[in-house]
Parts: sequence; C-alpha cells; structure tokens
Amino acid sequence: MTEKVRLGGMALANGVLVHGPTAWGCAVRTGDGEVKVASARKLFATSSIESPLVRGPARLLEALAVLPQVKRALPEAKLPFERPAVLAAMAASSVSIRVVRGSTRVSATARELASGLLSFLPAVLALSGGELASYHGAEHISIGSYEHDEPRPREHERCGTHLVGPLLVAGAAGNVLATAAPGRFRRPARVAASLGAVASATELFGWMTRNPDNPLSRALARPGHELQHRFATAEPSAEQLEVARAALAACLALEHGDDAGHA
Repeated sequence: MTEKVRLGGMALANGVLVHGPTAWGCAVRTGDGEVKVASARKLFATSSIESPLVRGPARLLEALAVLPQVKRALPEAKLPFERPAVLAAMAASSVSIRVVRGSTRVSATARELASGLLSFLPAVLALSGGELASYHGAEHISIGSYEHDEPRPREHERCGTHLVGPLLVAGAAGNVLATAAPGRFRRPARVAASLGAVASATELFGWMTRNPDNPLSRALARPGHELQHRFATAEPSAEQLEVARAALAACLALEHGDDAGHA
C-alpha cells in the first residue's frame, strides 16, 4: 500500500492548487470549459526543517514561493488576492490597523486583538462567495477523501482558517510585549513579534491537529471552523470536483516519483 502524502492546498477563483512536501499540482477550468493542469517540483521545500522557531515562517514562505511557479506554468490561474476588491480591502485593513493601534481609549491587549481581527478581513473577503468558496470546498473534499479513503465533507481539519484562533492569541500577546519596547526598538520588536506569532501559532496548530478532542484545542479551532462553514467554503459542483481531483492527481504523481510533470 502506498504511503499517504501530507498535503495542503489553496482554492483559486477558477481552480485548485494542491501541494505536498516536494511538489505541487494545479488545475483550472478556462473560460471555454477546458481543464488545464500544471505541476512541478518545488523550488523551496521545508519538510526537513525541524526547528520550532523556524518551521512556521519557513512553511509560510514555502507556500508563497509556489505561487510565481504556478503563474508561470499556468497563466490562466486566478489567485484569490488578484481581485481588485481584495486589494482594496488589504489597503483599508492596513489603514484601520494603524488607527486602532494609535488609539488610547482601550487597553493595549484590546487594541492588538482588534488589529488581529482587522488583518484577517482581506482573507475572509478573498475566500467568501462565488466560485472561490466552492473551489475551496472542492479542495477540502478531494484532499480529505484521499487522506481518509472515504468521502469527506467540505470542511477540513487542517484548513488554514484554523490558524485564526492561535494567530490572534499569539499575535496579540507578542505585539503587547512589543509596545513596551523603547520607541526606537518598537518597529523591529513588532517584526520579531510577528515572526514569533507565526512560529508559535504553527506549532500550536500542529498540536491541535494531534489532539482534536482536547477542550483547548476545540476552543482554538472554533473560529476557524465557523469561518469555514459560514463563509469560506461552499458545496462544489461535479465540474469543480473534477478540477480539484485533477490537481490532486498531478501533485501525487510527482510525489510518488513521476518526474514528467505537467506544463
């Protein structure tokens, strides 16, 4: 029996990206109804990194590094953050965070929690509504069904939305500490706090997936589950599932040693 590969993914506006430890596969449906597929080895892989301090930020960088490869190999792919409304939301979120952090009417902890929530708004907008939410559901169904060898629902226990709870807690704590730094050190302290939040949230997320029945794990996963169920996913059509399964198959072909790939 072939060993299961640990997979992640990303929903696109017109398809699905699936990535494993060393390779990725992407499939999209073009405007004329054709399914186009591309896959390749990753240029930057982090599966061998074991340091808890480095592992989280490195995995985030790994996921981002795949995107230029995808766009070169499959120009038809429409990434979630390419939408003008999402770009506008990112700009508005950035301005709002600066305003909130400059306020003196509430405590530092409340300011940082509010800033954390505002920072997630562009991602929520990117994932909610339209075909993107349905492709997100298709991504989860295809990956989950592969992992469990049975049909799975559109929510997935390792979806990035489950990082919302850990990131809010870790980010708020880190930035509260950063605000206590002397003025000239405050900016680098915030950068260090952000990297530390990603690292600690990733490790906490890993613990949550290994201990799903723990009360703390369930509490931290609740925001992400509600986000998935209510906004970030929708039931996909048969055509969207076909696209997701094509992306999954292309990724697995490379992970299992077929170096031909797609282009």
